[in-house]
Amino acid sequence: MARIQQLSQRLANQIAAGEVVERPASIVKELLENSIDAGSSKIDIDIEQGGVKTIRVRDDGSGIEQEDMPLALCRHATSKIYELDDLESVATLGFRGEALASMASVSRLTITSNTQDGAAGWQAQAEGQEMVAEVLPAAHQRGTTVEVRDLFFNTPARRKFLRSEKTEFQRIDEMLKKLALSRFDVAFHWRHNQRTVQQLREANTQAEQERRVATLCGPAFMQQAFFVDIAHADLRLHGWIAQPAFSRSQSDLQYFYVNGRAIRDKLVTHAIRLAFQDVLHHSRHPAYVLYLDVDPASVDVNVHPTKHEVRFRDSRRVHDFVFRSLARALADLRPDEASAVMPDVSPAFAVPIISYQNTITLGEKNSPDNVRETGTHYAPVSVSAARIDGAAMLSGDAIQTTADIPPLGYALAQLKGIYILAENAQGLVLVDMHAAHERITYERLKTAHDNNSMARQPLLVPQSVAVSEREADCAEEHRALFEQLGLLVDRAGPESLLIRQVPVLLANGNSEQLLRDVLSDLSQHGSSARIRESVNAVLSTMACHGSIRANRKLTVPEMNALLRDMEITERSGQCNHGRPTWIQVSLAEIDKWFMRGS
Repeated sequence: MARIQQLSQRLANQIAAGEVVERPASIVKELLENSIDAGSSKIDIDIEQGGVKTIRVRDDGSGIEQEDMPLALCRHATSKIYELDDLESVATLGFRGEALASMASVSRLTITSNTQDGAAGWQAQAEGQEMVAEVLPAAHQRGTTVEVRDLFFNTPARRKFLRSEKTEFQRIDEMLKKLALSRFDVAFHWRHNQRTVQQLREANTQAEQERRVATLCGPAFMQQAFFVDIAHADLRLHGWIAQPAFSRSQSDLQYFYVNGRAIRDKLVTHAIRLAFQDVLHHSRHPAYVLYLDVDPASVDVNVHPTKHEVRFRDSRRVHDFVFRSLARALADLRPDEASAVMPDVSPAFAVPIISYQNTITLGEKNSPDNVRETGTHYAPVSVSAARIDGAAMLSGDAIQTTADIPPLGYALAQLKGIYILAENAQGLVLVDMHAAHERITYERLKTAHDNNSMARQPLLVPQSVAVSEREADCAEEHRALFEQLGLLVDRAGPESLLIRQVPVLLANGNSEQLLRDVLSDLSQHGSSARIRESVNAVLSTMACHGSIRANRKLTVPEMNALLRDMEITERSGQCNHGRPTWIQVSLAEIDKWFMRGS
């Protein structure tokens, strides 16, 4: 081997740059995190040629003192931590103190800063190999501007790995979206090649925040999303989560933040996926913008160079909190809430709004005197009429107040023996009757099964399973949990387990594989839903066979009874396989089809 020697400062910086400065988006992330940590309320970002030519970030934060300017470009120099104990409770986004030095080693970098208004500022420059910063006076308002030019000018081999200008800016744009979603109290303005891409004002109210989310994630997401805010002890989960019907083919609309830091954590992803398992098709992905607030001392953010991953001190508790909070929120969705977030019709196609002045006596004829015109033409709407034995007898002559109309309305007819057509206050509702009844039956079976507290069946001959010593220890540690789930497991030796009892519904299943899967989950996530999933799979099959089949003719009372059941059943918006059970078509949408009001 060659002799051991100390690396030069330049080489050490360039090695560090390989971790910190992967591409232009990495630089934007580090600079914006510094600006946010400096207490900025407004940040301007200018990008040229996908960030390869120029990245300029200007903020109105606290600024850098004159004597600290040279230190800002030194490795492992920071104002965010001072001693080892500070790592136990990191509250800032950046703290390693190596980002600026890494950038300066592979670019031409200039920092201009001022700590107060009305006074002279200071500027420091560093370029590639020299890394010697000279501080000179410079005009600048309170805050800091960092300019990074000619990225990788002195490491051409790394520059070859960059993608096209368009691709590199797309990655910058996605990074900026993540940060803009993390701090609603900061205004952001970013440009590419002198063209404004986004200009976002501070968003302090929930309505303003929802407008920002709609701008960055698309109006369709916001129209289909509902707000959650759940707290327990020192944990709080809040943000927006799209209804299962707004699922995606890719996991490209998933933003999760821990104490304001964007992360991609396997534990959190597993908890969210688990919450959606009963309402989402297995090949689809949920969409969400969620924020988890925890005690900084209970989370370690210093486990990855890019700080995309975190480690929770009590991972099982966090996993269970996220899972149960979202599962409950999804279960509590009812048709009346879901219909409130159906996509709006574009104002360009809106029709004049008609409102009834008073409750009209049943059977009274419609006439222009009964209707107040708020637009340019009349469009009298006859809503459901009298109720007889729970059914709604539709009449063109009867009008009822919208307050009395249930969320899914009243049945009109069946279509091809598959769909129920119903009329509600918004317009037309179409229901897949088999899918809807399947969900209702499934939820009732789950409730009945849960009330029996996981009935167990002893095995005539206990099944021996060979495992590792670590897995045997895990099974012994979680024996009480296994019993709660209906699985009785004893340790027969250092590397051997005995399955003595299984849930009744799984008596004919593969008990050994089930045990191994549960042990794998417990080792990785601290919890497992394998048994629950397996039981639910059996109940789902039972529900499917016990539900209304296609082509069965239903009477109007039967159709209305199904609609009323859907309105009180958890997760009734999706069938057991994640497909929607009903859709809303507004009157305005129908008018658009026929070009009415245009």
